[in-house]
Amino acid sequence: MAPLPDPDLLRPESSLPGRRLSELAERAARCTPACCGASTTVSDGGDEHPTAVTHPDLAGLVSVQLRSGDGPIPAAEEQGEPVDSGDLLRDERWPEYRAMALDSGVRSSVTLPFQRGGLTVTLSLFSFRPGTLEEAEHGPAQALGDLATASFVRDRHYRAALAELDQLGAALRTRPVVDQACGIVMHVLACDADAAFAVLRRISQTTNRKLADVAAALVETKGRGLERELVSLAR
Repeated sequence: MAPLPDPDLLRPESSLPGRRLSELAERAARCTPACCGASTTVSDGGDEHPTAVTHPDLAGLVSVQLRSGDGPIPAAEEQGEPVDSGDLLRDERWPEYRAMALDSGVRSSVTLPFQRGGLTVTLSLFSFRPGTLEEAEHGPAQALGDLATASFVRDRHYRAALAELDQLGAALRTRPVVDQACGIVMHVLACDADAAFAVLRRISQTTNRKLADVAAALVETKGRGLERELVSLAR
């Protein structure tokens, strides 16, 4: 029976991508027979591609694939399915990756992709012997990858929620000042609240200043000396 995924992958202190990736690689390597090392990557389709490896020699095998766009990792990301190379001595795909792997003594590898919530996590396992990683996609490494990917997605949603709360809090803190500024504009222009807010927003856009800063400046001066400009912007 395959061991259960380590619950430490869910600890809050493991939330940083680099640390989470390192933990996934280390645990997957330890629980996979004949595995001599592992690497992990995570991508959301952007330019950044955080990675982790269990041994410094494997860093080159990851970087050559990400730089060239050719190898098991790019193939697994594109296909969404495991990419296995049972014997790199005979496998002529990905020449640059193959040459570097053989130079490092690696004879076989398998890359498992995990795609969820707009993220793609890859887990690559390496072996010094050919034909030893065929069952990896059905073993504990698969469960570890699933768990880690779910954690990445959950943390991403959590950070997005925190950012939204920060924005809402900032909006609530600046609302009284904006309301006061709208009141001043309404008095000067004899307009309604919607028109006054539109004037403030236009000032913000044309001066490349935050709406709250525009409102604070207007409240501070109480609109004195700005009557002509406000009328012009209201047209």
